[in-house]
Amino acid sequence: MSRKPRFDLVGVPQHVIQRGHNREPCFYAEDDYRRYRRDLQEAAEKNHARIHSYVLMTNHVHLLVTPEKAYSVTHMMQDLGRKFVSYMNRRYRRTGTLWDGRFKASLIETEPYLLTCMRYIEMNPVRAGMVVHPGEYRWSSYRANGTGETDGLVTPHAVYLSLGATAERRHHVYRGLFSGNLDEGELHAVRDALNQELVLGREDFKDTIEAMLSRQARPGKPGRPRKEGRAPSGS
Repeated sequence: MSRKPRFDLVGVPQHVIQRGHNREPCFYAEDDYRRYRRDLQEAAEKNHARIHSYVLMTNHVHLLVTPEKAYSVTHMMQDLGRKFVSYMNRRYRRTGTLWDGRFKASLIETEPYLLTCMRYIEMNPVRAGMVVHPGEYRWSSYRANGTGETDGLVTPHAVYLSLGATAERRHHVYRGLFSGNLDEGELHAVRDALNQELVLGREDFKDTIEAMLSRQARPGKPGRPRKEGRAPSGS
């Protein structure tokens, strides 16, 4: 079976997930998390990809990243995979694959979905019952985005910068977004787009993507859903 082509639009964010093989851990010790972040930062800088949000869970990772050149995200993940898998194999005297196949990615419409995606990513440890508040989890971008903690991996997106005229104001507004959980509709929308490698966005945005790339951006057949009461042509 042929692989589904990836969405690749310069300047349009992508939500990326990569899971450990058979849902097994991809991090065993603090040094592994630190090494992954270092390798990821180097790969992102080399391939002109800008990371806005991330979380490193025990057996998977989430990234929100904007490519600045064609295939930036793909090349970033390839470079990262080579370095980090080599490190893990040496450190733990292991062989074989670390990841469960290739990474998955969905295209994200910046307004109004970028901040929703950031919340989804940084709330992962809370939903998993690992912490009560995202600020308690060390291996995510929440502290950088919510408190201003220095994190060389994170590049603020223009939508994030629009939250306030000063850094203090942006941090305050961003923290306020986490006063409640994402509702079920938001959770399903993010997950469905990611798992099916489609588009998270409004219907007109999906129409635009389908017209630009001549590929499916939503579940089912491309194009707008048929209006009720209107019979399909040829019926």
